[in-house]
Amino acid sequence: MLTFSTCFVSLLAFVLISAAQAPIYGQCGGIGFTGPTTCAVGSVCVKNNDYFSNCDPLSTATTPVNAAAQAAGKLYFGTATDSSEFTNGDRYYPIFLTEFGQITPENSMNWNATEPEQGVFTFAGGDAVVALAQKYLQLIRGYSCVWYNQIPEWLANGTFTVAELTEIIQTHCGTLVGHYEGQICIFQAFQVLFHSLTFFDTDSWDVINEPFNDDGTWRSDVFYNTLDTSFVPIALEAASTADPNAKLYINDYNIEFAGPKATAMMELIQTLKASGVPIHGVGLQCHFVLGQVPDDLQTIMEQFAALGVEVAVTELDIRMTLPATNELLIQQKADYQSVISACNAVPDCVGVTIWDYTDKYSWIPSAFPGQGEACPWDLNYNQKPAYDGIIAGFA
Repeated sequence: MLTFSTCFVSLLAFVLISAAQAPIYGQCGGIGFTGPTTCAVGSVCVKNNDYFSNCDPLSTATTPVNAAAQAAGKLYFGTATDSSEFTNGDRYYPIFLTEFGQITPENSMNWNATEPEQGVFTFAGGDAVVALAQKYLQLIRGYSCVWYNQIPEWLANGTFTVAELTEIIQTHCGTLVGHYEGQICIFQAFQVLFHSLTFFDTDSWDVINEPFNDDGTWRSDVFYNTLDTSFVPIALEAASTADPNAKLYINDYNIEFAGPKATAMMELIQTLKASGVPIHGVGLQCHFVLGQVPDDLQTIMEQFAALGVEVAVTELDIRMTLPATNELLIQQKADYQSVISACNAVPDCVGVTIWDYTDKYSWIPSAFPGQGEACPWDLNYNQKPAYDGIIAGFA
């Protein structure tokens, strides 16, 4: 059993080791230098001359990731965010503006944020994100209409008839999607003027989020338990009515490789298509573990595209067991490159979104204790080798 003294000694050792490391770009050697000679993770000590060595970052790419994606023929490279992040006054905001062409509101458009009481809608958080996108000509991905998670208690614990829940879904999806209809198509218009003669559709929406269990069965929640599978076409049709130009997606995790969950999603897409229900895309979340990017990721993308829908990587991050080391960061670079290369090789993979770009706001440490460092920028906004992997993947 750990004692207080054991924990204190461990903490002290960690502090001493951290203090003995030179920061990225800091001096780490040279004649007469008496400071730390070990560099922070993500950098290496490089000799410039006999009197000065410094910690050079492992990431050397300088091309903005969105520019790399568009040069490869994709619509965007984006990130999840929320207004609390880009208004905090630190380095988050300028990097956010220069690197990304698309935004997914991480939480501010979910059901509990937009309809906390039945029939009472509020859009303040989502509006702030959309206003930023409009100002800087960035795309918005709506997220999400129907999801078993982040729903208010009145919905999660309610007892509804089929007719009542049908109306609730129609009202929510129609109001949410309709609120943003036509507000976020400026960027596509600029693409028309300066890059092509084809007008891209307006916003994309993750209308249905995570409907399946990992074994391919339907997830048990208020929607499925009341309406069976019909909640999916109900939501899609309501979203389509509210914004006929929007591209409507179903989004899920663990469908990035062959298995029962991917098969269930493909069968659902086929059923919807055969029934004439509007469905335009499948979102592959791609929350991966270091060294475990599926070998058949490109094949899965191609199989979805063959069903007549586009695909997008919607929530990419690649987590590792802490502490991070340079060796692990180099593996992460290779993993990010593998994911981007798969999308790059599939014409109907339209873009990639990372699930926040900096470890400072990553959801991973709270969801997976002992794991983290999942994003291409560290918590101090330094580029990691993963950034170079993204650029290489689009090359």
